Amino acid sequence: MTRPITVVPVLGVPEVMAGDDLAALLLAGVARSVKGGLTAGDVLVVSSKVVSKSLGLKAVGDDKSGVVAAETVRVVAERHAGDRVTRVVESAAGPVMAAAGVDASNTGPSGELLLLPRNPDGCARELLAALRAGAGMPSAAPLAVVLSDTAGRPWRAGLTDFALGAAGLRVLLDHRGTTDADGRVLSVTARAVADEVAAAADLVKGKSDGVAAAVVRGLPEDWFTPGDPSNPGDLGDPSNPGDPGEFPSGARSLVRTGPGDWFALGHVEALRAALGIDPGSSDSHAVGIRSVTPEPWPTRVGRVVALTLFADEDASADVQTTADSATVMLGATDPFGLGRLATRLEVAAASEDLAVTTWGIPTGEHTVTATLVPRDA
Repeated sequence: MTRPITVVPVLGVPEVMAGDDLAALLLAGVARSVKGGLTAGDVLVVSSKVVSKSLGLKAVGDDKSGVVAAETVRVVAERHAGDRVTRVVESAAGPVMAAAGVDASNTGPSGELLLLPRNPDGCARELLAALRAGAGMPSAAPLAVVLSDTAGRPWRAGLTDFALGAAGLRVLLDHRGTTDADGRVLSVTARAVADEVAAAADLVKGKSDGVAAAVVRGLPEDWFTPGDPSNPGDLGDPSNPGDPGEFPSGARSLVRTGPGDWFALGHVEALRAALGIDPGSSDSHAVGIRSVTPEPWPTRVGRVVALTLFADEDASADVQTTADSATVMLGATDPFGLGRLATRLEVAAASEDLAVTTWGIPTGEHTVTATLVPRDA
């Protein structure tokens, strides 16, 4: 049975500083903004930025690239954007997102870089326990905290909020094995309700209004998880995905990495990695990184050649370009090496959305020419 859901912004929360009692500040804001204050059945959605501020998670220095690298587990994709390289990475906080969540927007007057908490689910559990204590609620009362952050999504333009951390809420509702309205058995449907709650709250929090939290009220009681949020064992062990407890232990369980990740690398990065160039490496910088904006044709061809010749000191290439094509003459020390170079050229061309249309007749010992054109030509 459906029911109305209300989303109310929490107003009047001051600029949060390191060491502040965040739970007390939020409870005071809720008391001013929400009828009845914080009650059983509420989900308090809190911007991860205010949690980071309260914990003093500020970067040392102004080298954003170095800070992002320190907060990165692995690089998924990278592009030149203006005068810097933007990377989509698996962050130390868990999610796969741009720049590991390192951000300078809405960080207060100082404009310092803020880091995401390394254990956002743990932060959510601690905040939930403090909120219950401050509101005088029993530990079994249905109440939840979602720490929200903002990210883009594959195949969709624009940004939306998602659950970076969560406590007290079933983050995933698995409908597999149940039936739809027509009686058909559902085989793949699982709703990421924690993300839905985070996105709903962002409708009233906004990005420039200085509203750091919102209360979502009216969710079904069975969406809340039992147990003591101060005891992670009651909610499953977040460090062990194989031991989720009765319910998934937090928002980290929504992150799809490892064997279940179909998109562990961008298509460009996967092709480059096959040629020995890992994203985020010094080698990647050396051969050049694609830009998010259109680039001159010779620049793209130059990267193809650099990828083809990578780590092969005996190989050579001579390039001639026209307005919309390029002729590359490859040279090697033996037929096997030449065949290897030709294969690398095909893969390297694909990484730049180019194609080899023709192979010429060998013009000398262990040399061959190829013609490159844009793939959509």
